[in-house]
Amino acid sequence: MAPTRDAEATKARIFAAATAEFAAHGIAGARIDRIAREAKANKQLIYAYFGDKAELFRQVVQHAMLDLAAAVPPDPENPDGYLDRLMAYHAERPELLRLMLWEGLEYGSGGFEVQREQERREYYAAKAAAFAAAQEKGAIERYLPPEHLVFIISALAGWPIAVSQFRNLLVGETEEDAAQLRESLRTAVRRLTGTGGS
Repeated sequence: MAPTRDAEATKARIFAAATAEFAAHGIAGARIDRIAREAKANKQLIYAYFGDKAELFRQVVQHAMLDLAAAVPPDPENPDGYLDRLMAYHAERPELLRLMLWEGLEYGSGGFEVQREQERREYYAAKAAAFAAAQEKGAIERYLPPEHLVFIISALAGWPIAVSQFRNLLVGETEEDAAQLRESLRTAVRRLTGTGGS
C-alpha cells in the first residue's frame, strides 16, 4: 500500500508544481527541470507519469477545471450568488484563469485542437444543462440560451481577475471600488436571468 500512497503523493506534488509553472510561464516557457525541482521529483518520473510537456499541461488544465467544478458547482437558481462564489474562487486561485489565457495565446483562437476536447465539452455542457433545467422550471428567464448564460457569467466572474490592470485603471484599486464593481456584476447577472434587481 505504501508505494501507491507514495506515487499519489508524488503526483500531487508534480501537479502543484506544474500548475504554478505553467500559470507563470505558459506552455512554451515552462521548464520540466523547474517542475521536478519544486516537486522534489525525478524529471524522468514526470515523463513516465505524464508523457511530454504538452500532455502534462493538458492534465494540469483538466485537474484545475475539476477542482473548480467541485468547489463551485453551478447554482442557476441563485445566479448572483454563483457569480460571487466564482469570483471568490478565482481571486483565491487565479491559476486556472492564467492557464486558460496561456492556452488561448499558445494554441491560437481558432482551428486548433482543443486540449481534451470531448471532456471539456461535457464539462461545459453539464453546467449549461443545470441552467436549462432552471429555465424549464421557470426559476430563471429563458430569453438567453443556457450555454450563453454560462459563458457570460463565467466571463463576468473571471475577467476582473484575469486582467486586473484593466479593472484597476478603469474602475479603481480600492476595496470599495472592488465591492461596487461586484455589485454591478451581480445586478447584471440578475437582469440577465430575470431574478430581480434593478
